[in-house]
Amino acid sequence: MSDDTETVLAEVEDVVDTDNEATPEEGDGKLSGQRLLESEGDAAADYLEALLDITDLDGDIDIDVEGNRAMVSVVEVKAGDLHLLVGDGGDVLDALQELTRLAAARETGERSRLMLDIGGHRAARRAALVEEAKIAIEEARSTGEAVKMAPMTAFERKVVHDAVADAGFSSESEGEDPKRCVVIRTS
Repeated sequence: MSDDTETVLAEVEDVVDTDNEATPEEGDGKLSGQRLLESEGDAAADYLEALLDITDLDGDIDIDVEGNRAMVSVVEVKAGDLHLLVGDGGDVLDALQELTRLAAARETGERSRLMLDIGGHRAARRAALVEEAKIAIEEARSTGEAVKMAPMTAFERKVVHDAVADAGFSSESEGEDPKRCVVIRTS
């Protein structure tokens, strides 16, 4: 491990230790909800910054908290720089998300559910899925029949379930991974 990486990790550990002392929940020494999510985001940003340095890629890191999840985005500084970190169909992005979650969990001591987006890939995929869900919802509405969508990842299914619920319909996941899909019902 490089001296810079060790310094960053030591600084993150100091921040986490300070936060643990400042905001215990019910005396258990754990971070409170919002503070935990912010610490996850900070730890993820440190991890990703080191990754960008190692790979000699440029990207700005944005941290946000939406609902009950830390959201970390790596935004392209120079067009085309980050496509290697997304991979075909987002496979590399999914793997990096898991590694980033592990890094955040190591720093916070809690399981991480953070979401990682690189180069806007997940945001674009989310928008496309909402459009696909709208088409399937309209089909279910017009035919009165259940509509089975194509197999999706857990992230993709969650986006579709949310869109279906917002439209006042019901949905459920069916099948086993990697062929698990969403079925939209009219009632």
